[in-house]
Parts: sequence; C-alpha cells; structure tokens
Amino acid sequence: MRSDNRSSGQPIEVFVPLLSAGTEPLRRTDGLVIGPNQVQLLAPPDYKPNAERWQFPPGSRVTCTTELRGGRQLLVARHRIA
Repeated sequence: MRSDNRSSGQPIEVFVPLLSAGTEPLRRTDGLVIGPNQVQLLAPPDYKPNAERWQFPPGSRVTCTTELRGGRQLLVARHRIA
C-alpha cells in the first residue's frame, strides 16, 4: 500500500518507529495523506506519550517508505517534513 495512491486527507495505516534499545519496534497508527508518500500522523485512542516514545509524535508530517516486515508490506514513517 502506498500513500500516493490515496486521495489527500483520506486516512491510511502507517507504522511509526518507537525509540527504544534493540530492534526497531513499530507502532501502528492512522495518518492523513497530504501528498505523495507524505502523511500527517494521528494519535490512536490508546496513545500514551509517557508509556512509549514515538520517533515522530502524533501531528507530525512525515515522508514514508514501503517496507517488507514479517511478509507484509508496511508504510513506515521515516523523515519529518519541515
């Protein structure tokens, strides 16, 4: 799934890297498509900023890449848009 195949402002599933030691865990959330491979991250209902640290917090505008994880293609937030 690629964000540039969706209309602007339409929700899409996005994965955000968590800041922790070891392997790179990802957190699933929704985002709004704002451009080709660009998404504004939304906070899930169970978001707890004190319990987990996202590389890009909800509200961030990010560029994404499609990555293969566990045999599944995921849209992963990789860079913050200024």
